Amino acid sequence: MHTAKQGFRAILLRHETILLFVVLLEWLYFNSVGPRFGSVDNTFDIMRHSVEIGLLALVMTPIILTGGIDLSVGSLLGLCAISFGKFWRDAGMPIPLAAACTIGIGALAGGLNATLITWLRLPPLIVTLGTFSLFRGLAEAITRGADTFTNFPASFLFLGQERWLGIPAQASSFILVSIGIWLLVHRTTFGRSFRAIGFAPEGTRYAGISVERRLAMAYVLAGIIAAVAAIIYTSRLGQAKADAGMGYELFAITAVVLGGTSIFGGIGTVHGTLLGVAAIAVLNNGLVHARQSREVAGMLTGLLLILALTSSIIPKMLASLKTRRQTLATKPIIT
Repeated sequence: MHTAKQGFRAILLRHETILLFVVLLEWLYFNSVGPRFGSVDNTFDIMRHSVEIGLLALVMTPIILTGGIDLSVGSLLGLCAISFGKFWRDAGMPIPLAAACTIGIGALAGGLNATLITWLRLPPLIVTLGTFSLFRGLAEAITRGADTFTNFPASFLFLGQERWLGIPAQASSFILVSIGIWLLVHRTTFGRSFRAIGFAPEGTRYAGISVERRLAMAYVLAGIIAAVAAIIYTSRLGQAKADAGMGYELFAITAVVLGGTSIFGGIGTVHGTLLGVAAIAVLNNGLVHARQSREVAGMLTGLLLILALTSSIIPKMLASLKTRRQTLATKPIIT
């Protein structure tokens, strides 16, 4: 009985459980403020608007688990959206072929990040900060900052604007990717090694695991999923512009860290990330129903990121301080 109580208490104190309660409290509060907030239509609206950020957050999770980061995913979404429009309108490709070529662009862009990080051993922060500007600059150069791709066929717009099996059509893609990433990270030896790399990269190498191969896969996968998110984004809005996905990388990072993944790597779960996405999506939608401005939503999201980072950093600082005190206590006093 005592063990069962301890187990139940441990579950209640898990980061994901606490975050689930936070999401429920958000829902109850905004439902009391806005009468339409809890409606089925608005629930589907929350799902519809959170898919692209959710996809980026999902694929950011393995990267942050390794102790890395990818600041370029939002800009890559914009570049892929423009590429998709270019392939369809200017190259005359059918939608499926244009989508396949766009995913290829995403894979190549992710491969560029992977090459610079694994072969040249450059820091992920510096590499992806550079490609953040590179990808956005390419998107603006292709469109000259003004061209917009519109008039997509209704069959394509169905993916982002209609329902399938009673739910938003793009939600099915999100569910499939969520299951795939969860299985990769939590149920495969390959995926579990992401966590090992975050804990101790050199120790992982000594164990015979190819760290570079796993890092490369994580960044290439990020590029592929960013391209998928770009296609869904274009379908939802019915247009592709160079500013597509602007700022999405910060929302994705916030969702991952808020979900309990340590910014230093080694700790985190995919289901925690999904709860982080839900917390941000409910907050942003709820503020609209509470008649708050976009600026307030941006401020609160930034505050969430700071709080999430702080909660990730403080335990590590306390552990380091404790170790230092123990080391000093065991040292002999020289007189």
